[in-house]
Amino acid sequence: MAPNAVDYSWFNDDRFPDLADSYCFTLVRDLTPEALMTRLGANVEAVSRKTLDQLIDASYSGPGPLGTWDGHLFGAASIGGWVLMVEVNGHLGVNRKAIVPLSAGTRLVSHSRNVNAVGHFRWVEDGEIRLSFDPLFPSFRHGSAPDELVEMMRRVGFGLGDDIDRGTHDQAAFALAEHLTGVELTPQLLEESTYLCGLAPRSR
Repeated sequence: MAPNAVDYSWFNDDRFPDLADSYCFTLVRDLTPEALMTRLGANVEAVSRKTLDQLIDASYSGPGPLGTWDGHLFGAASIGGWVLMVEVNGHLGVNRKAIVPLSAGTRLVSHSRNVNAVGHFRWVEDGEIRLSFDPLFPSFRHGSAPDELVEMMRRVGFGLGDDIDRGTHDQAAFALAEHLTGVELTPQLLEESTYLCGLAPRSR
């Protein structure tokens, strides 16, 4: 059975109040957290391994003014044959300058949203962006294969054409990412993983 937006209804403000409104999740095949750090030119933090709650706290209480960091703070954890990169109020995983080289020789799938509900979904194969769109506006797609996943997008819950978006586009992005990676994210997986944390250069 194909994944569906309903499967990800747990990702909401009640369960993850400091993450659901502004996040970025990135999955990269056949990389370790350490290899991810290297590809992104990131420095591993002195207290380098954190729980999700600690990563969230660190993201909002950085060393700079107003809790900012001089770079992109993120956490990375191995999940099967993939590495999961989690950003709180970040966007490195959907930044074209970062993900094109990061995906060299492999597959990368990422999705994000910010506090203004602006989001991104990226599917990248060995430096080639196959699909790129805002989950809120899935009919406006870009990339080298913008229509390859149209039927699957409908099946996972995106409103396309005359379909009605019932406010589950963020959850549909999780389901489409699962279709492309085979990785099912669960609240337990997010909460129980330990994340190697790094700081990628702000120039990206």
